[in-house]
Amino acid sequence: MKFLNIQKLSTEKLENMGFTWHTNEDKKSYVDDKLIIISEDEANNYYNACNELYDMFINAGSYVIDNNLLDKLGIPFNLHEVVKLSWENEVHWHLYGRFDLAGGLDNLPIKLLEFNANTPTALFETAILQFEQLRLNNLDESNQFNHTYEAIVDNFKRLSTLDEDVSNFDEVYEGWKILFTSVKNTEEELTTRLLMQMAKDAGYECEFAYIEDVEFSEDGVFLADENYEFCFMLIPWEIIAIEESELAHLLTKIIKNQKAIILNPAYTLLFQSKAILEILWQLYPNHKYLLKTSFLPLENAKQVKKPFFGREGANVTILDKNGEIITKNNGDYENNGFIYQEFAELNEYNGEFYQAGVFFAYEACGLGFRKGGTIIDNYAQFVGHIIK
Repeated sequence: MKFLNIQKLSTEKLENMGFTWHTNEDKKSYVDDKLIIISEDEANNYYNACNELYDMFINAGSYVIDNNLLDKLGIPFNLHEVVKLSWENEVHWHLYGRFDLAGGLDNLPIKLLEFNANTPTALFETAILQFEQLRLNNLDESNQFNHTYEAIVDNFKRLSTLDEDVSNFDEVYEGWKILFTSVKNTEEELTTRLLMQMAKDAGYECEFAYIEDVEFSEDGVFLADENYEFCFMLIPWEIIAIEESELAHLLTKIIKNQKAIILNPAYTLLFQSKAILEILWQLYPNHKYLLKTSFLPLENAKQVKKPFFGREGANVTILDKNGEIITKNNGDYENNGFIYQEFAELNEYNGEFYQAGVFFAYEACGLGFRKGGTIIDNYAQFVGHIIK
């Protein structure tokens, strides 16, 4: 791996941008002061891989729906109806997601680790901070695989056009409003507000409110008696199902009654569940981008045990070929179902490991990296890139 040392973004500048989680719990800077140097071919390989993978996820989702396998994916029963409703109607547009990948550099093959399709993090870092790093260091902003901001703006327009072509947005847009909401005092608020700015740039009327101030009823989504045709919630669907069952019921009614469209749609839970990795392996055995995955431990193979809906490396265990634990993380997801995924080597430099994250908004659109230990967790650092 090759790196470019750069002047780092100051804490003051980051905070002025609203980026407050600039320091990890271990007191390390969250944003690395180096850029990973990649080639044009490597950037194209990430782009092509994620476009192909998304098509595979669509086929896997259809297979799950057609064969009534929602239980197998660990999707809570009180979301089954809304997942199916959102899947069956094209107006429920998938706004954005992020693929996590092993390899891609130093001739290591690209391998899918998982798809964060519902509430992916690192959007601000990928879409905004990487360009700020280039600007600060007088580097050409075009030398990145990164049109994340523009891609999501266009995807907001597709909420109206429902088509690849967004040039007629002004003709079909009917003054629809989007309400953006998140939990108060969380990292998700900045991401939610960034997405709201993207929607404004697309041409929508928008408003932000904390989730406790939003009224959900069978008649729609309301803020201070104002009705909203779209609502973006940066709250995981599975959390809503478990902790807010009444809200899950109301959202189902809202979608069934066609009173509002919820973003990201409920069917993204199909992709978010790591159990779909087993379905993908069934449908595309030995595909070059996939790792062997099973609901049972793999025989005679180094592997990773992952919860269906775990996040930030929680409750992930790496096992050797004899099933002995090499390393593991604790967490809050021990009651999940688990899959066993063939171990894939991450790109490594000086004992630190690098995992690629590629955002997807109608197409693969932006690359960033996270650096950490053998299990990438909430202590990982964000690392930008430059194409040379």
